[in-house]
Amino acid sequence: MNFDKRRNTIHKLGEFLEYFLSDKTTDTTIPLISLNEDDYKWFEHQINLAISLNSWFTEDNVYFMLASWAKALRKENIDKWLENYSIPDSDSTKRIGVVMAGNLPMVGFHDFLTVFISGSKFVGKLSSDDKILIPAIAKIIYKIDSETEALFEFTQERLTNFDAIIATGSNNTARYFEYYFGKYPNIIRKNRNGVGVLTGEETISDLIALGQDVFSYFGLGCRNVSKIYVPKNYDFTGLFKAFEKYAGVAINHKYANNYDYNKSIFLVNRVEHFDNGFLLLKNSPTLSSPISVLFFEHYQDLENLNNDLKNRTDQVQCIVSKSDKIDSKINLGQSQEPQLWDYADGIDTMKFLLDLDLEKK
Repeated sequence: MNFDKRRNTIHKLGEFLEYFLSDKTTDTTIPLISLNEDDYKWFEHQINLAISLNSWFTEDNVYFMLASWAKALRKENIDKWLENYSIPDSDSTKRIGVVMAGNLPMVGFHDFLTVFISGSKFVGKLSSDDKILIPAIAKIIYKIDSETEALFEFTQERLTNFDAIIATGSNNTARYFEYYFGKYPNIIRKNRNGVGVLTGEETISDLIALGQDVFSYFGLGCRNVSKIYVPKNYDFTGLFKAFEKYAGVAINHKYANNYDYNKSIFLVNRVEHFDNGFLLLKNSPTLSSPISVLFFEHYQDLENLNNDLKNRTDQVQCIVSKSDKIDSKINLGQSQEPQLWDYADGIDTMKFLLDLDLEKK
């Protein structure tokens, strides 16, 4: 399957997702002749199955993820992503093992796409928490082009017979990955978090956008903002007002249990904190906060803070801010809508795959 066909296939996948998510009342013509109404109904059933198997995978979160990918897979984004690579026209014999996390819906999908576009064969170890969605996408890809059927394998067992490995997990699981996979070419990802830098000049709309960074996927993602930096004497009133839009997170029993637990710990230990009824704010130098808790820290000078964040790049996945004094920042509300060229941990996965020298394995 040549490169142009692979690129065209993921563009068609984006079209499938856009149509799947559309109203369909104005245009009932299915855009892909290789798919029919039953395929769309089958895919919807797979989504409902995934939601039923994981209480964190709410309908809103799953559809938000699908919408993000539909947007990312537009032709102009695919072309921009791939324009700086020299990708072979023919398929590779490389088998790339990918150990996927299950904290978010389809969290390993970027690796899936990258392996496919690089020309290698994808061998994925699915998380028991997210074992439905990416295989369902793969079946849609088979429908778009049957030539892809031999390019994907999925298992929930231990990975075997691979040439290189991409593994995503916690700092603890990373030690396990390094022990078992260290002899192979690898990318092993550890814990990282998103952070926000506020100046005190943000509007309510800005702070509502920040809430998207904090509360999407209940804060479970590595790109979720788990800590904010605020100026001295910062008034949290506007922040809490803006965050009221996200009070619905407490309807989820898992989130509510975490909130109740963390609140009781703070109260028993007399830990100073703010509480708006579904989110706890605590002053802490730590970047990674528990579910239902948002850490904050005061800063004196944005330039010094920027330098400090540069020194913690191994812990920070992304930074959201309106301030131009913060390097590599993205806009508030954009942490969970990365572009195809935004690689996890700043490691260029495509370059890693294209540069593989298997003779040195």
